[in-house]
Amino acid sequence: MSAFVSRVVSALLVTFACIGLAGCGQEGAGGQAAVSPTAKELPWDALIPKEWDPTQRYRNISLEALRDNDPRAIQMLDEMRAVWDNAPVNVALDGKPATLSGFVVPIDVTQDGIREFLLVPYFGACIHTPPPPANQIVHVIAPAPVKGLHAMDTVRVSGTLKAARYASADMGVSGYEIASAAVERVAVTQGP
Repeated sequence: MSAFVSRVVSALLVTFACIGLAGCGQEGAGGQAAVSPTAKELPWDALIPKEWDPTQRYRNISLEALRDNDPRAIQMLDEMRAVWDNAPVNVALDGKPATLSGFVVPIDVTQDGIREFLLVPYFGACIHTPPPPANQIVHVIAPAPVKGLHAMDTVRVSGTLKAARYASADMGVSGYEIASAAVERVAVTQGP
């Protein structure tokens, strides 16, 4: 398998592995706004409809035989990106109060701080690796800029989760939105 195809396929597989691990080893530390105690803390996999399996159509393909310049590899990667960008959301969560912990991918950065960002389940998503599926990206809009927030900082976001698409030219497509979000910084604890 070519290096490019191997990296992309590996990134896609790592995405699903990371979804299950998102939020591990994080503990609260002071933040910008209090997170609502009534908002249920959701695991990232709750955002994925149980019946959705984006890997099903690729299980019988011999990826080892594909090379970077193979038109089949290019077509497959384009198809995979389209499937991920159009990933379905869990409609049962639409309009519900929710809290999610994840990593910041800035959209709107000013000298006053970050007001708008994508929340992703694992470090490096959208910046160092291909974007995760749309149902694993949340478009967050804070009521005011959050000072001192940077790319890949760990935060806990609370508010009303809405099923809403937002497409960033560079960072991917989100399937959810939390507007007027409470944003709290989260300290990441180091392992033993």
